[in-house]
Amino acid sequence: MFERILTISGKPGLYQLLSQGRNMFIVESIDKTKKRQPVYNSDKVVMLDDIAIYTDTEEIPLREVFAKILEKENGVLSFDIKMSTPEELVEYFESVMPDYDRERVYLTHIKKIYTWYNILVENGIQDFTAPEEEGESENA
Repeated sequence: MFERILTISGKPGLYQLLSQGRNMFIVESIDKTKKRQPVYNSDKVVMLDDIAIYTDTEEIPLREVFAKILEKENGVLSFDIKMSTPEELVEYFESVMPDYDRERVYLTHIKKIYTWYNILVENGIQDFTAPEEEGESENA
């Protein structure tokens, strides 16, 4: 499921890929509206599965960052993103990802991560394990 979730530049929120045509995608918003719309090749579309966070040693997939937040929170974030100070947002992120690269991960990135995390959890998407891990655990 997570690998079919995407973000569209210039459009708020997250979207689920429903189908793919020759020059476009059909997506559905991941919120209460469930609005469907076409997305064309000219739009910048990024799958969440392709996003990673820089650390001091490597890049960590976004799904692992979400899993760490879920482990800490066990649901939606316990603070209001819009009412929190930048220092509080960074401090919380440091508690989840202590070795993130402070020169390449900006406050705007941290806010997006929190916003996307809340959207996913509020809409029942909490399985942040990689597809390969799911297959391995079934065979064990």
